Amino acid sequence: MIKSTIIRNNYLNQLIQWKDHQVVKVVTGIRRSGKSTLLCTLYKDYLLSQGISNRQIIVINLESIDNEHLYHYKGLYNHITKLLVPNQKNYVIIDEVQNAVEFQKAVDSLYIKDNVDLYITGSNAYILSGELATLLSGRYVTIEVLPLSFKEIVDSRSSENQLDVLYRDYLRWGGFPYVIQLLNDEKLIHQYLEGIYNTILKKDIIARNKVSDIFVLEDVIRFVFDNIGNIVSSKKISDTLTSSGRKVSRPTVDSYLNYLVSGYAVYKVNRYDIKGKEYLKSLEKYYVTDLGLRNYLLGFRNMDRGHILENVIYLELKRRGYEIYIGKYDDKEIDFVAKNNDEVYYIQVAETIKSNDTLERESVPLRVIKDYHRRVIMTLDYDVNKSFDGIIVMNALDWLTLKVDFS
Repeated sequence: MIKSTIIRNNYLNQLIQWKDHQVVKVVTGIRRSGKSTLLCTLYKDYLLSQGISNRQIIVINLESIDNEHLYHYKGLYNHITKLLVPNQKNYVIIDEVQNAVEFQKAVDSLYIKDNVDLYITGSNAYILSGELATLLSGRYVTIEVLPLSFKEIVDSRSSENQLDVLYRDYLRWGGFPYVIQLLNDEKLIHQYLEGIYNTILKKDIIARNKVSDIFVLEDVIRFVFDNIGNIVSSKKISDTLTSSGRKVSRPTVDSYLNYLVSGYAVYKVNRYDIKGKEYLKSLEKYYVTDLGLRNYLLGFRNMDRGHILENVIYLELKRRGYEIYIGKYDDKEIDFVAKNNDEVYYIQVAETIKSNDTLERESVPLRVIKDYHRRVIMTLDYDVNKSFDGIIVMNALDWLTLKVDFS
């Protein structure tokens, strides 16, 4: 059995913490990651449970054709102000706010009203750029919603399932909330992921950025999806595509990579020189926001399970609020430098470390670091969760399901 509504406690608790604070709550993230359900169902139910009346909760869905007359900031603002309950706090939720022309003007005008607690969602980073960021400088918080975590997948099953089976399905189908309702029906899932991919491509990337060469854009997407966990540069992509007969310049590749990041299709991770204590501006890596999208586009060929696990770990670190970099120490590379408040962790990821050669390869970069921060190796091997030479070795599935932690 699969639970019909998955409680996204991580995000819900953030909304609850920011309730009634005089800042705009901006909920962003890739399409179909659950932003609307989070706000319009889970958070609305919470507000109702706190004694807030339905009239005080105003939800506007700007993806609905029924609200086409609100696709301009004046119409949107006037409509909402007419619904406000006088002398009461009103909780205003505007879903996919970027669909309204000059929406930032409506957002700013609603924000300054004493009786409005404002929440907006958007499916690309555009909503936090330009005029809105200027108007709301220092007056908004961002909550970025990712597809379901592995733990949320596990918790959504009302019957006990083996972790390794659920993990296999997670790698194959990804974590979009509706995908797990399709009960591993490969044909239905493929069609659903195709719809998400095409919407992101057409609405959030091509239309938003006026991309003219769609074929080159898709080639860049395939390259990035096929090279998660590898060092990627615009020159490498440009050279690869040009050698295959599709000439493309480095500036064009740079633009397309930025479009992918802005549309939340991928995340870019920069490098950090641990020894020199400086941030580096070249030779970054990219990780996909959802593995199901990757598999929809590429199939299951060339599935490097080590890099796939790396992708899963990256997304979970991001969910838990870490600032993440690729580590460099002299000529050694550390998969992740994860920072959270004053804590720093050096993390290596390997599917298995059962062979002495692999264990040596993964542990050497951690051994050479000369500071007091914790060092961790994540692996799918069982019966680990132990330490040697100051290095913590832990089972990745146990960490993903919160059975163990770095401490």
